[in-house]
Amino acid sequence: MPTEELFGNYHFLLEIQGIISDNKIIVGGFKSVSGMDSQTEVVEFKQGNDKAVRKKPGRTTYSNIVLERGYTATDDLWQWRKNIEDGKIDRRSGSIIVLDQDGATEVARYNFFEGWPCKWNVPDMNADSSAMAIEKIEIAIEKVERG
Repeated sequence: MPTEELFGNYHFLLEIQGIISDNKIIVGGFKSVSGMDSQTEVVEFKQGNDKAVRKKPGRTTYSNIVLERGYTATDDLWQWRKNIEDGKIDRRSGSIIVLDQDGATEVARYNFFEGWPCKWNVPDMNADSSAMAIEKIEIAIEKVERG
């Protein structure tokens, strides 16, 4: 019986609509992407003289996506965040793309919708450290689908 192929969590790309000028563009390499979670409320109810409480699915919510990358002179995500700070509604769709071990072949795609950057974190600076400066951005989303 062959072993099922497993994929590393280190081969992935991020794609966001309109970050530069194309309809879709690969934004690039990130240190981490987290928060692709969904949760559905449990609605409890009873019918007639039921002795057991019944449960059905309620509303589904999606967690914010948190992106971390080494700080660069690129300001693509900052410009998107600036639109929100300036009061401009700027919702975008995008994808987290999982790649095969070769780092090029797409094996899974998680599409998110109606996203907008709700939080920005400028890297902490410390002259006593030689660590990489890491910037973080958090994107509020309304839906995730596996593509």
